[in-house]
Amino acid sequence: MSLLDSGCDLAADEDRRAPGFSRFVALGDSLTEGVGDPAGEGWRGWAAVLASALTGDGTNVEFTNLARSGALTSDLTQRQLPAALALRPQLAAVVVGGNDTLRTGFDIRRSTLELDEVLGELSAHGAVVLTACLPDPGTLLGLPTPLTRPLARRMRAVNTVVHALTERHRTVHLHIADLPWLAERRLLSVDRLHPSTEGHHLIARRFHTLLADAGHPLGPPPTATPTEAPPTRAADLWWMATQGTRWLAARSTDLLPGLLALAAAEGCARLRGASRRHDERMARAAAQALASLE
Repeated sequence: MSLLDSGCDLAADEDRRAPGFSRFVALGDSLTEGVGDPAGEGWRGWAAVLASALTGDGTNVEFTNLARSGALTSDLTQRQLPAALALRPQLAAVVVGGNDTLRTGFDIRRSTLELDEVLGELSAHGAVVLTACLPDPGTLLGLPTPLTRPLARRMRAVNTVVHALTERHRTVHLHIADLPWLAERRLLSVDRLHPSTEGHHLIARRFHTLLADAGHPLGPPPTATPTEAPPTRAADLWWMATQGTRWLAARSTDLLPGLLALAAAEGCARLRGASRRHDERMARAAAQALASLE
């Protein structure tokens, strides 16, 4: 059953035919919340930057950012999606999945079903939907191989699902994973996990280009921010000492034991030469999850 009545479907169809976008809602986690791009006492982020470039005639865009740090795909279906549908967006961003890969209860089938529900509901109510595939956090953080490989394995599965759902729901998709995060350190904030101000602007410009190429009337693209020097090694160490340890401690009841278990399992698999089999098993699980949608 649809989350809104049929009357909203008619209104959504009318909104789809209207030129440009006047209502934009963002769903997701800390990446879309804007972490890494400070503004006053909070965050701005790529979605807010994109919102300011959606119209070129001086009209205001009603922008609502529902994304929250730490959000899982289940948080979108249970909390963010109902709130988003109530706002009747013409444009909606759905970027999530990284936090799922960091949890001990990671289940690619459950994540697939939840993402399919979110994208399907937004599309069915007339919204143009933005999606993205993400880099794996282990590589961004520079974790050792026993941790990097299982996290990368999970992130590949999530991205495989997102790519397939992009086709299924005809979303506008950005390959965030392919942006030069490691080659251009200035694109990452000091925590090495979220974009810097420049990185957020890059994402906004790339989404703007994709929307313009798809024929949507937009305003001028977001301007590039002044290039800043990348965080120094000292800044990296200071962040870890003052904020990183607190971030890790807050998640230690779930994240840290899970990471240690992943590392132990990966170490045993490498000794047995079974790492590739684990890769193949995860790939099959993603394929089976997608097949179940049919």
